[in-house]
Amino acid sequence: MSTAHVSEFPVRSASVVLPQTNIDTDQIIPARFLSTTERKGLGRYAFNDWRWREDGSARPDFAFNQAHNAGRSVLLAGRNFGCGSSREHAPWALRDLGLRVVVSSEIADIFRGNALKNGLLPVVLPEHVVQDLMTRPDDVLTVDIIACELRTPDGSVHAFALDAFARTCLLEGVDEMGFLLARRADIRNYEDTHHAR
Repeated sequence: MSTAHVSEFPVRSASVVLPQTNIDTDQIIPARFLSTTERKGLGRYAFNDWRWREDGSARPDFAFNQAHNAGRSVLLAGRNFGCGSSREHAPWALRDLGLRVVVSSEIADIFRGNALKNGLLPVVLPEHVVQDLMTRPDDVLTVDIIACELRTPDGSVHAFALDAFARTCLLEGVDEMGFLLARRADIRNYEDTHHAR
């Protein structure tokens, strides 16, 4: 996440649906694509083995290859999304794919932490709510991180948990380092006015 990034929230978007449970980080971005530290372009490899045939052609039945899903920035996923090994490349790939929010009834802790550090919002909602949203993927959802609410066009409001620091970073469009760098003047002032003890 760039320190000069502009906040992309609130998000208003229809959804892409991946109903499978236990989508792990190796399915999100296979290990053979982890040799780079460059984030740009990783979206091409997101869900690589599900999206592309061995000859490189697209699998037309996969959600992210369907024209009506182009430009959508909310993913509705099955339970236990992002399980498996820790890799920051997973949220990098999803962001480069155009996603800003992942909604599931269960999101793996390590993935959740990596996502928040890289500007991807993990939203956990009750299973019955997620299943209902999956039946209406064309609804334009509003994800408001100030109110910590996901709202649907029919007026339903679903609260989700988000700690204050993560919310601040998402609103400012910065990661943890960017948060500190933006406060350099305050840090210097504190250091100048508080002598070492």
